[in-house]
Formats: sequence, structure tokens, C-alpha cells
Amino acid sequence: MSFSGDIKNEIARQLPDEYHCLLAEIAAVIHYAGTVSGDADQGQIIVETENVTLARKYLRLIKKAFDIPVDLNIRKYPSGKNHQYKIVLSSEEDHPKSPEADQRQEQPAAQKDEQAEVCSKIDAGDQFSRVWMETADWEKPGFSECLLEYPCCRRAFIRGAFLTSGSMSNPGKSYHFEIVCRKKQGAEELCRIIETFDIYPKIIQRKNKYVVYLKDSEAIVDVLNVMSAANALMQLENIRIIKDMKNSANRQYNCDSANINKMVRTATRQLEDIRLIEQKMGFGRLTPSLREMAQVRLEHPEESLKDLGNYLDPPVGKSGVNHRLKKLEEIAETLRGKKE
Repeated sequence: MSFSGDIKNEIARQLPDEYHCLLAEIAAVIHYAGTVSGDADQGQIIVETENVTLARKYLRLIKKAFDIPVDLNIRKYPSGKNHQYKIVLSSEEDHPKSPEADQRQEQPAAQKDEQAEVCSKIDAGDQFSRVWMETADWEKPGFSECLLEYPCCRRAFIRGAFLTSGSMSNPGKSYHFEIVCRKKQGAEELCRIIETFDIYPKIIQRKNKYVVYLKDSEAIVDVLNVMSAANALMQLENIRIIKDMKNSANRQYNCDSANINKMVRTATRQLEDIRLIEQKMGFGRLTPSLREMAQVRLEHPEESLKDLGNYLDPPVGKSGVNHRLKKLEEIAETLRGKKE
């Protein structure tokens, strides 16, 4: 199973205890995957998905929050690989609610039909005459403060949004977390909700959809924590640690390799300069310190500057060795005719 699937399975098992959190998660599912159509008497709330995890979670949420009749239609594609789950909340007066549901909603069932009540609770208003979030000329205001008043409600809303249309790449390859929204305003509203947790996603347009995304690994860890996806968070952290260790080892290797290559190139050039001096003028015309330095370098072509200094009598530090070799380089350049 993919990493996204692991996250969705984990958050799908979580059922909020508080009623306001139930409403927030239901609102996210309907706002990002559902439609509201019909009129006040024959209204329907429809959620269609190929994700069986989302279908099961939505049914559990609706049953716990409202206990109203639900029609579940399952259609199998000709390929036989996937199923389409269509969940419909229909207005049927012959389905009485349980006393517990009536008490939990604190509103007599006779005042509204099931659809109007659900829409009112999740802040969808009286938009029965159009497909919710699908009409181009309808700009719905942001969610009411009542619906997302508490941090726990906002956490539940983000869980519902990710379960509906979210995905995450394999963190072993790259860090990319996204939630696809049907409308730009829905994406902007989701960004504002996530930003209340000091996480700052970005929005890009992909064809006719809008994608709220994160690419920073720290931000993705934070959003997994917000969604209470503890197992996925720990798995991501383990992968990050391993990747950081590999990257650190690679950087160290590259640094060491670069230093070795640089040292080899420098030593080769110094040996060429000393052999040229020996051939053109001989070591006898050099000062004693430079003559000693030239002989030591010829005898120890692979040693570093620090180690070369230990072979001199008396020993000389790294800067002293470098100074003498620079003098030899200048003499060689003069002999090559590159300097007057």
C-alpha cells in the first residue's frame, strides 16, 4: 500500500468524540467531495468516491452525528478493478430518528427535513437549488466561526479534506503533500485553516482544479501531527533520519574526494616545478631552505603540507612549507619564461 493509503487508513479509524468535531469532518467530506442538489422537499446530499476507506468513514460519521437514512449504491467498473461508491442522504419522512440523535442535535426533527438540517449544521446554508461548490457564479463566504471555532474542529476538518482528496508522495523519494480542491475559494479557505497551526501551504492550479500543497519536510511532519496521524509521522521521521544520514555521508565523501583531488593536483604541479628547476639550474643555486624543501618534496610526493614540515630540520609548520613551495613555483615560472 502507498504512503497516502497508510495515512488515510490511520485517520479513517479515528472517530471524533465531540459532536462539533463530527460536524467539521462531515463538512470537509461534503465540501470537497459532495454535492447538494434538489429543493427543500426533495433535497439530496450525494458523496461519490472510489475510495472505500472514505465511504466507510463517511457512513460512520453520518450515523453517529445524525442517525438518518442513507442509500449506498456500489457500481463496479467494466475493468473489474475499481468500484464507485455513491452515498445519498434522501429526504424520507418515514425514517424516524433515534431519541439519542434528536437529543444530540437539540432540534426537533419536524422543523426541517434531514437534508436541510445537515446542510445547516455543516454551514452549507439553503443552497438546495444548485450543485454545491460546482456553480461558477456562486461565491460562498468562508466557513462560519461556529463550525471551526476550536482547534480540534479544524484538525477534524483537515483530516476530512485529506481523506477526501489528499495524497502524499513516497517520502523515500520526495516530500510532497497535497489536497486537491474543486474551486479556488475552497483551496484558499483550506489554506487559512491550515495556517492557524503555523503551517503555510501554497496553492497551484492544475488544469481545472486547485491544489493546496506542502514540500517542506518539517511542514509535512507538522500537518501529519495536526491530523493525528502518529504512525505515519513516525514512519516519515525514520525515513528523514536515514536520508539525512545518507546525505551527510555523501557530502563528507564528496568533500574528502574533492580535497584529495586538489591535493594530488597541487603535489603534481609542485613536482613538475622542482624537476624543472633541477634540470634547468640545479639545486645548488637554491638557498639551503629551498634546496631542502625541494628534496623533501621529491622524496615524499604524496604527503600533505603538514606532514612535509615534519621532515625538515628543524621542523616547519604548514604555512612555512607552503611559503617555500610558493618560492619554488615562482622560480619555475621564471625558468619557463612566463615571468621576467
